[in-house]
Amino acid sequence: MVQAIVFLPLLGAILAGLIALFGAHARNPSGDEVEHHGDHGHGDAHASAAHDDHGHDDHGHDDHGHGPVEPAAAGSRAAELITTALLFVSAGLSWMTLVDVGFMHHDMRIPLLPWILSGDLQVYWTLRVDTLTAVMLVVVTTVSSLVHLYSIGYMDEDPYRPRFFGYLSLFTFAMLMLVTADNLVQLFFGWEGVGLASYLLIGFWYQKPSANAAAIKAFVVNRVGDFGFALGIFAIFMLVGSTDFETIFHAAPGLTGKTINFLGWHADALTLTCLLLFMGAMGKSAQFLLHTWLPDAMEGPTPVSALIHAATMVTAGVFMVARLSPLFELAPNAQAVVMFFGATTAFFAATIGLVQNDIKRIVAYSTCSQLGYMFVAMGAGAYSVGMFHLFTHAFFKALLFLGSGSVIYAMHHEQDIRNMGGLWKKIPYTYAVMVVGTLALTGFPLTAGYFSKDAIIESAYASHNPFAMYGFLMTVVAAGLTSFYSWRLIFKTFHGEPHDEHHYEAAHEAPLWILVPIGVLAVGSIVAGFPFKELFAGHGVEEFFRESVKMNPHIIEEMHHIPETIALLPTVMMVLGFLVSYLFYIRRPYIPVRLAAEQPMLYQFLLNKWYFDELYDLIFVRPAKWIGYQLWKKGDGFIIDGLGPDGVSARVLDVTRNVVKIQTGYLYHYAFAMLIGAAGLITWFMFGFGGQ
Repeated sequence: MVQAIVFLPLLGAILAGLIALFGAHARNPSGDEVEHHGDHGHGDAHASAAHDDHGHDDHGHDDHGHGPVEPAAAGSRAAELITTALLFVSAGLSWMTLVDVGFMHHDMRIPLLPWILSGDLQVYWTLRVDTLTAVMLVVVTTVSSLVHLYSIGYMDEDPYRPRFFGYLSLFTFAMLMLVTADNLVQLFFGWEGVGLASYLLIGFWYQKPSANAAAIKAFVVNRVGDFGFALGIFAIFMLVGSTDFETIFHAAPGLTGKTINFLGWHADALTLTCLLLFMGAMGKSAQFLLHTWLPDAMEGPTPVSALIHAATMVTAGVFMVARLSPLFELAPNAQAVVMFFGATTAFFAATIGLVQNDIKRIVAYSTCSQLGYMFVAMGAGAYSVGMFHLFTHAFFKALLFLGSGSVIYAMHHEQDIRNMGGLWKKIPYTYAVMVVGTLALTGFPLTAGYFSKDAIIESAYASHNPFAMYGFLMTVVAAGLTSFYSWRLIFKTFHGEPHDEHHYEAAHEAPLWILVPIGVLAVGSIVAGFPFKELFAGHGVEEFFRESVKMNPHIIEEMHHIPETIALLPTVMMVLGFLVSYLFYIRRPYIPVRLAAEQPMLYQFLLNKWYFDELYDLIFVRPAKWIGYQLWKKGDGFIIDGLGPDGVSARVLDVTRNVVKIQTGYLYHYAFAMLIGAAGLITWFMFGFGGQ
């Protein structure tokens, strides 16, 4: 069963890839350049976010491509239906596995084949299925299958649908490989696989320079984190002599007190290893300092944003920390760092979300902030609580992204919320599910987010981490900010007066392909909380998770004994955020305008994302470009070419050209040359030897 869950998406990806290949060949049998899109790079009206934030393309036309619309690749519908059907089968089996593993306690380790056998490095391809894996299988396959279904409607006019669905299924396979890994090398394979798939999906519309730039940025920033992750894996192999999880966890207690000589610095072995591993998680899960790629990744199609940047790929870092919890539990200093970065990210991303105007970027910063919450729980040692938020967040954040896609679809690719307004009358269904998603995100009582988010804030308060109070305060403040910007998005998009009459009049609900998945996710955003509360954050944790995570033994008990006022704080902040947002955007819409005018420095600081991109450009990008330019012009051009092709070899050519002129073909020239030679020889003998 588990093999089917993992490999069905791969089968779908291969079939969609073959259809894309043959479809492209059928369209252009000569084998010339195939990927030549219509007018401004797409020839599709709905599937293109290839415009600036104001919904126009680079030429100022509105969204409907005036160039020739390309026919869809042959077999597009077949590719869509095959990949989607396989994913739904995979999702159904995942829920069965969760019941089997979580409640029937049938943990599994399924060996597939030997992979790398070299000296001490023995890596076998094995599927590990315990409760932690089963939870992730459910999240990945459920969201992915709904995103596949949604994409059938959203990408309906894109000529390269088979390629798109192939990439989506490939991503899902890589993510499933990651969560079923039984050793660090296999985990790293899945880790890099999702990195590759995200690069392909973010840059899916590769005619668009901004999409290419965003894809490259995501890839490069993740390489920074992955460098640390790879070093962490090397360190573990050096300390334990294995990459197998069982071996590592058995050896872990014996590593306490050991040191590693790291560049002459004798560092605590477990702390250093955990920090290096966490560096990988920071890149993948877009934590503070390595977060800059996530908002830019919105350049990809909306279903990609929902799948990668809300529900699955960005949670890989959280999963990895939970999987390696036996190591982190033995390295309290590393846990302190995890808590610090999680809390900082939760607050930092929420402040930026306050002033963004692109509907997808607001939701992207919200994702960044919520991932910070998950790491706060990891730092507190409440790994199951972090996984609870990962589980609930997948539903409501995917819902908000796909709901935003439905709004963008209705508004003909308008993404700027300043140009929307009054849409609740035009698209009431989308409005209803977006409100459900917003209630869950802000932690409204009895929604899924309420149970998981409050549990994280309680775990921060109850933990003995040095940054516990910092984590608690930051997450509480972030709860208020989250409520404010989430309701700002709803009010500016769906309420008030329409700002763009032309788009407003044309707005209509999306097709059923789009509406059904967001309806299902809306149900999930409500029911994914209460039924699972005891299993993830209550007294049923020990029995449900068993050996799959190593919890701090006292944290759940202490969470249940915190003061009532502390437990109510997140809800109070949620209500406050809503009230301020209501005042700003419904009752007195002139207040935010006046505030921005009175505090221009602060407004620009937040609008420009704390100037991180500019700072990184100054510190890393420009020096790298300068070095590259110098190596190209001075090193390659002046020295290598100067000495090589333009120097020595050029002189050799000059000499040979002149020597060739001696070969005239006239007999008397050759006789004269021989005479000169003979005279020279005689002279040499007379004077050369005569002196002896």
